[in-house]
Amino acid sequence: MRLRRILGLPLAAATLAGMSAIGAVSAGAASSPDISRDDCTAAGGQIVGRPYAGDYCTLPDGTTSPIT
Repeated sequence: MRLRRILGLPLAAATLAGMSAIGAVSAGAASSPDISRDDCTAAGGQIVGRPYAGDYCTLPDGTTSPIT
């Protein structure tokens, strides 16, 4: 019983650390990359200015990306 308790805590900590690392990677992959003005217009997008946030490209599929 004591051995199970001793091994259980590091296993639980390792599981939580692995889940948080996977979450960080998937969140980074989900964010849209920056796009240039030329690439935006070539893809059929529209450049939209947002107050205090700069210019963004709105693509026909509804995604938005910051303009670099």
